[in-house]
Amino acid sequence: MEKETVRIENFSDAVFAIAITLLVLDLPAPDLTAVKNGAELLAFLKGEWTTYLAFTLSFFSIFIMWVNHHKIFKQIYSRNTAIMFANGLILFLVTTVSYPTALLARFFNGEAAPVAVAVYTGIFVLISISYNLLWFIASNNKKLLRPGITASAIRKIRNNYLYGLPTYLIAFGISFQFPAIALAINMLLLVFWAVSSGKINVVQE
Repeated sequence: MEKETVRIENFSDAVFAIAITLLVLDLPAPDLTAVKNGAELLAFLKGEWTTYLAFTLSFFSIFIMWVNHHKIFKQIYSRNTAIMFANGLILFLVTTVSYPTALLARFFNGEAAPVAVAVYTGIFVLISISYNLLWFIASNNKKLLRPGITASAIRKIRNNYLYGLPTYLIAFGISFQFPAIALAINMLLLVFWAVSSGKINVVQE
């Protein structure tokens, strides 16, 4: 069976690359007039710790999303209109990550932290829903999937994505009261996705 999703995957790879590149644009450099010596430069760099935290978190979030996207399309061999639009939704949400990252960098260390974290965790709730939607559409018609994939393997992938959604919802829900804990949950989910992405590499059973 010839794979029909090559163009979708190539386009998606380009969008993921652009989304990661956009994150770098929010890394500020001090103005020459504001920094006179090494001590002032060091003080500036220390003061931007929230920016570096947000950048690192978002970079690895997008990277792990790309890994999962790559592996899920190893199981999808054919495409229809619904798959193309579901994939488009993922790409749209991925490109928006830079904006909540900027909010997190600027407001995490202040009174507006709950709202900034809520916007940040909220975007990942939507991304999680979009991945679940993509796999639901693809697995609903086994003819769209890799030849030989079993019902058990399909369930494993479905369950892998379903596990993350309620945790993202919990992180979003507590963002307004405990933003630091909500952000920590997001960081733990990165570890979960990094580890669980191996489950998508299903073999014929």
